[in-house]
Amino acid sequence: MASNHTRTRTLLTIGALLVVLALGPLALHVMQKRHNRLPFNIVERYPLGEPTVSGEVFASTAAAIVEHELSGPTGWRPNDFVLWSHRLWADNNANRQLGIIQAVRECTRVFKDHLTKVSATTYDPNLVAADTALRNDATKFWLPSAESRFREGARALREYVSGLKTTPPASKPMNRRNVELIRLFQSWTDLLGDAHASLFKQQEEDGSAVATWRTDDYFYHTQGFAHVLHHLALALKREYETELVDRPTVVSLLDEVTEALGRAATLKPLIVLDSSPDGLFANHRRNLDAYIVEARQKMYTIREELEK
Repeated sequence: MASNHTRTRTLLTIGALLVVLALGPLALHVMQKRHNRLPFNIVERYPLGEPTVSGEVFASTAAAIVEHELSGPTGWRPNDFVLWSHRLWADNNANRQLGIIQAVRECTRVFKDHLTKVSATTYDPNLVAADTALRNDATKFWLPSAESRFREGARALREYVSGLKTTPPASKPMNRRNVELIRLFQSWTDLLGDAHASLFKQQEEDGSAVATWRTDDYFYHTQGFAHVLHHLALALKREYETELVDRPTVVSLLDEVTEALGRAATLKPLIVLDSSPDGLFANHRRNLDAYIVEARQKMYTIREELEK
C-alpha cells in the first residue's frame, strides 16, 4: 500500500510539473502581449488643437516609455541576478528592453544635440542629465544599478518638461526647424537599418551560422526599436501639428510610418520560428522585417519632402 501511495504521489508531482512547464510559456506569452502596449495615449493626453509647449509631448513620451519598462511586473530584465537571469529563463522581454533603451538613448541624444539646440547655443542641462543617465550599462546589477540610473534619466526628462512651463522657461523648447527634424529621421533610418540587417543575417560576426536560440533575440531587440519609434513618431506628429498643416503628404507618410511600426511593435508569435522563405512554417524575422522596411522607406520619402 505504501509503495502504491508513493507511486501515486510521484506521478501526481510529475503531472503537476508537466502542466507548469506547458502553461509557463503560454502565461509568459500573454503577459508579454499585455506589457507590449504602452499605457500612454498621446491623443488623449494631448488632444489636437489644445496648446502645448514645444518639446513637452516628445520628452513626456520618452519618459513614459522608460518608466513603463521599470514599473512592469518583472521590472528591468537585462540585469537580473544570475540565479534568475534572463539568460537562463525567459529572455524575450530582456532583449526587447535592450532594444528599447538603445532607441531611447539615440532619440534623447538627437533631442539634446539638435532638436533643442542651434549652432553655438548651449545644451539644455536636463537633457544632458537624461542623456548621461540613460547611457548606464543596461546589464549592470548595482553600483549603480541600471534601474536607478534609468529612473534618473526619466526624472530628468520630466524636469525638462516642468522647466518648459516656468516663467521665464528654464528649459529649451524644440526649435521645430526642418533641418533638425531631418537629423532625427536620419537617426531613425539608421536604427531601422541596423534592425533590418539583424533580421536578415544568416551568419554571426565570427562566421558561424545564426543559432536557432538566437533568432528570437534579434526579433525582440528589433521590436524594442519599433516600440520606441512608434510612440515617438506619434509624439512628433503632435509636436509639429502647426508646421505640418500645409504638408499633407508628410502627414500621410508619418501616419503610415506609425502604423507600420505599431504593428511591428506588437507582433507576438507564441514561438519565433525561423523557417526558410519557401518553407512550410513561418519565418517571423522576415515577417517583422516587412514592417521595418516599410517604415524605413517611408522615412526616406519624408526626408526628401522636408528637404524641398
